[in-house]
Amino acid sequence: MRLIASCSLLWRRYLWRILLSMFLLPMCPLAAHATEGGIGYYVPGMAATLIDRAPVQTGWVFEPMYLNYSGDFGAEIDTPIAGLIAAGIDVRINSVVGGALYTFDTPVLGAKYTAGAYLSWADVKVSGSIESAVGSISRSQSESGLGDTTLIPLMLAWVDGNWQYNAFLPIHAPTGDYETGRLANPGLNYWSADPTFGIAYSNMESGFNATLFTGLTLNEQNPDTDYRSGRLFHLDGSLQQMVKAGDGFVTMGVNAFWGNQISDDKIQGGILGPFRQKTAGIGPVIGYMLPKGKDNIVVEFRWLPQLDSTNTTEGDYFWLKFVYQMGTGKNK
Repeated sequence: MRLIASCSLLWRRYLWRILLSMFLLPMCPLAAHATEGGIGYYVPGMAATLIDRAPVQTGWVFEPMYLNYSGDFGAEIDTPIAGLIAAGIDVRINSVVGGALYTFDTPVLGAKYTAGAYLSWADVKVSGSIESAVGSISRSQSESGLGDTTLIPLMLAWVDGNWQYNAFLPIHAPTGDYETGRLANPGLNYWSADPTFGIAYSNMESGFNATLFTGLTLNEQNPDTDYRSGRLFHLDGSLQQMVKAGDGFVTMGVNAFWGNQISDDKIQGGILGPFRQKTAGIGPVIGYMLPKGKDNIVVEFRWLPQLDSTNTTEGDYFWLKFVYQMGTGKNK
């Protein structure tokens, strides 16, 4: 269910044109080219702000997160999903993700080295019209269960004054519940890697922070449907201002994203041909950061409305993130 009334739609698009240009005008646009089901492992807002940078202090980081997403396809778009062809898809997702990272004291390539993993649980509801031999059939399904697992064997951080440079290697493992012929699946049923690089600027005197991440999602074939989603190039960025509040800091700003598929999906028989996706959006982010000696606590809320999408659902991402950093050593 859309959370923004139609009377504010024009305002959102106007705001998007102004603010999104802050992040995207330097980039050369690629041709608009979707993943299976229109939704893949790249999730806007997963890594976008100050708290998503690689840790630079030895010790543990625990990060529970909650994601709510509501979106839909246009009624005229045929979408491949779990071995079916569906149109007019409406998607509702509630997901809880728990992550743990450990930053080692010994540097790697001159950088702080971190490794970790994220486990997920998802409640998924999908409605749409299914193509069959007797015509279109309306169907709605709901499923809850274990989602896919993200492994991070490599996370590096280099610090140079106010600047930090990051390199991640998330690997998504198909541990989630999945069945062919089912509209709603908590898992995607294929492996994927998403090498990501980031640059961040943080000025503690002024409280200004800017972060930009760029990655390339590389998908393997779904063995149950013989469908291989194309490669997706994506950007996520944020501008934030920290303001002293009590013993900590309130953080306020905007975060934006842009994703563009740069290669075709492939399926045996090629019945669908090219089915590429693009998506972009921008929204507010607000949080609270509480330093406690070597430990740090951060709570952050993000809203990311999709304001320009092709061959993927269009809706709203809502994130609530909690980070607890348990430091055991010195900063880099």
